[in-house]
Amino acid sequence: MPVAELGSTRIHYRIDGDPGKPVLVLSNSLGTNLEMWAPQIAGLSEHFRVLRYDTRGHGQSGVPPGPYTMARLAADVVDLLDYLGIAKAHFCGLSMGGITGMRLALDFPERIDSLVLSNTAAFIGPPDNWTARVEKVRAEGMESIADAVVARWLTPDFAQAHGELVAQLRRMLVATDPEGYAANCHAVRDADLREEVRNIAAPTLVIAGNGDLPTPPSDALYLVKAIRDAQYVELNTAHIANLQQPVRFTDALLAFLKA
Repeated sequence: MPVAELGSTRIHYRIDGDPGKPVLVLSNSLGTNLEMWAPQIAGLSEHFRVLRYDTRGHGQSGVPPGPYTMARLAADVVDLLDYLGIAKAHFCGLSMGGITGMRLALDFPERIDSLVLSNTAAFIGPPDNWTARVEKVRAEGMESIADAVVARWLTPDFAQAHGELVAQLRRMLVATDPEGYAANCHAVRDADLREEVRNIAAPTLVIAGNGDLPTPPSDALYLVKAIRDAQYVELNTAHIANLQQPVRFTDALLAFLKA
């Protein structure tokens, strides 16, 4: 279990692929961990040194006191790159990981080769919904939100046909530390990058799911319009696009990154 003991927390990470290849960082969504990227690793590691990590408060990473901010989550990525001696990397984040990527590209543009923003938005509101979720998790635990949250991650027909994946995602969510989850909810709630994303200079691909309720295609298209020369791919998925359409997701990622 590789762990980076950074100044502000402990970050659990995993690396796959030849050390001589360019680095691609994968950043998980809220309530998951680095295992969410498992279907992508074989295909991506043929071309990249793939670095995936558990965002603070998730998986086997540390759970320092919250609330967290997107600036802190982005700084964690830079601290991890510094720890591993990596000067620059491609970055792909889904949902919360995508917001982390936006903040990273804005605050540390010299560390980003290119950016993939999947199933995410410059602002995911309303804030009151996040505050209510934090209160519920703290009062009743992760089980209290598990069914409602996971139901939005995959389209209903796909979920019905893939019960084991639904169960796996539910276990991942329930295993998330409640305080870590709550602290990251604050980071997502307080992130409003709708004006700032216009300043992103990195080559960018935006991926959307046409059945995504938390971050619908309209949110993705806002990013495409705001970020200069951004490319767009829409998949037949809900929110966790890389797990519902793993082959098409990986192919879209590779087509963009290798170009």
